Amino acid sequence: MIRIRAAHQEDCAQILQLIKELADFEELSDQVLASEEDLKRDGFGESPRFECLIAEDHENTAAPPTALAFALFFHTYSTFAGRPGLYLEDIYVRERARGLGVGRQLLSRLAVIAQERGCPRLDLSVLHWNPARSFYEKLGFRHQSDWLPYRLEGDRLQELAATPENTTEER
Repeated sequence: MIRIRAAHQEDCAQILQLIKELADFEELSDQVLASEEDLKRDGFGESPRFECLIAEDHENTAAPPTALAFALFFHTYSTFAGRPGLYLEDIYVRERARGLGVGRQLLSRLAVIAQERGCPRLDLSVLHWNPARSFYEKLGFRHQSDWLPYRLEGDRLQELAATPENTTEER
């Protein structure tokens, strides 16, 4: 029996473990810098920047539930639509739970949340080699080939922030 629930601050160790497992799967383990403290601050602090759902196995009622998967998401805003949206930053289902409908249940719950909050869309990104692409397409997600992802980070982000044009801006 699978139960989907909102994550709590006490779940940060489990969430971080799932993030690390996802990074291992994507061969990006060296990029995980997040800590439990980061997750507590940014997901459960005074001004949360993300939300998280956890899928648990409730088969064995004598033992504490086991986290099988997570979905970490946050709000976006479409200036063209004039509406908020949801962005699914990460979804990960442990190997032993794949094929059991856990991922579909998490995405279904996110769809309900999007509708309840007046969000007309749910966006996500997936690595080009990830076999989950066909799963997303079966659910109705469409590959947005007309939009290309760009990112500014590290030294280049600091350089841009330090440009003279930014010193006179009123806040």
